[in-house]
Amino acid sequence: MKLFKFIQNGKAKCGVEVNGTKYSVAKHFKDYDEKFFETDGISQLNEVILRGGLTPLNLKNIKYAAPIARPSKIVCIGLNYAKHAAESGMAIPPEP
Repeated sequence: MKLFKFIQNGKAKCGVEVNGTKYSVAKHFKDYDEKFFETDGISQLNEVILRGGLTPLNLKNIKYAAPIARPSKIVCIGLNYAKHAAESGMAIPPEP
C-alpha cells in the first residue's frame, strides 16, 4: 500500500496504490494528516481496501500533491552523503 494525494477540480484528495493500481479514497478520508495517523487511519484504510468497491483512478492528466499534510516533524534515515557515512564509520553506499 502506498499513500498519495492528487489534485482534482483544484482540490487535493487522498489516494492509495495497491499492487500497482491507484484508487481514490477521498470519500473515505479527508486528509493524510496527524489526526489520520493518530487515530489508526492506516488500519481504517486497510479495511476500506479489503471491502473492495474502489474504482481505479483515470491517470490521464493527474497531478500529484504532497502526500502528508502539515507534518510536525520529518525523520530522515540513511547515509545520504559521503561525509555522513564517514562520520558514522560506515561504507559509502553505491547509490542514494
